[in-house]
Order: sequence, then C-alpha cells, then structure tokens
Amino acid sequence: MDYERPPAVVHHPVPLPPQPAPLAPIQPATAPGLSSVQLPDGRVVTGYTLAPNPLPAPVPASVEPRPVISRTAANIALGGIGFGAICGGLVLLTTFIAALAALIQQLIILAAVIFGGWIAAQVLRHRPARSGTTVNIRKAVIKRNHFHT
Repeated sequence: MDYERPPAVVHHPVPLPPQPAPLAPIQPATAPGLSSVQLPDGRVVTGYTLAPNPLPAPVPASVEPRPVISRTAANIALGGIGFGAICGGLVLLTTFIAALAALIQQLIILAAVIFGGWIAAQVLRHRPARSGTTVNIRKAVIKRNHFHT
C-alpha cells in the first residue's frame, strides 16, 4: 500500500503593522505587546505576546501581608469620623450662641430698667427750693397793690 502524498505547501504568516491601543483603562499599568498575523486565506489573528511571570519574592514568616485598602476608602472613612466628631461640636456651638444672645438681651433689658428707674427717680423726686423767695399767697394781705406778708 503505497500511496503518494501530495507535495507539502508551507505558508508563512505575514505580520500586520501594529494597531494603536484602544483608549480604555488597562490593568496592569503596562499593556503587553499586541501583534496581528494575516493567514494565507485572508483571516487576521490578533493576540498578545506572552511573557513569563516573575516569581514573587518570598515573604518572611514573621511578616504577615497586610490587606490592601484603597487610599480613597481610607480618606472617606476618616472624613466620616471627622464629620461625626464635628457634629457634636456644631450642636454645642449653636447652643452656646443662643445662650449668649439670651444673656445679652437680658443685660440690655436690665440696663434699661435700671436707667429708666434712675431717670424716673430724678424727675419725680421732691426737691426743696435752693434759692429765691417763697411767698405763700394764701396768707398775703393786699394793700394798695402791695403784698404784705
């Protein structure tokens, strides 16, 4: 059983020029190289080049890895704690301002009452005459257009 094999045809792929990377966030920070190959029947195969991953450095037994916490999450948490601490102070501040306003109002009313009372005492107080002649008209006798006391 001898049969003839057809002659082997070898196709060599032709690389395409590199395409610009899409504008999208890519994780990790550096993207692996993108390469495209055109097959003889016209199809294009695109893929990433693979690089071996380096082994991570060994972690000493005494050091435990810390959980990764986002800096943004930590800042939001700290902001919430700070806001909670400020709220109590703001309540006390508004209470203090209201109490201070009431105290000032009472002091103004007290000053008005004291000053008004002092003025009333000055006006209504009976004062003896300091100078001049006091004439009691009821006892006066009128003779020839003269007052005689």
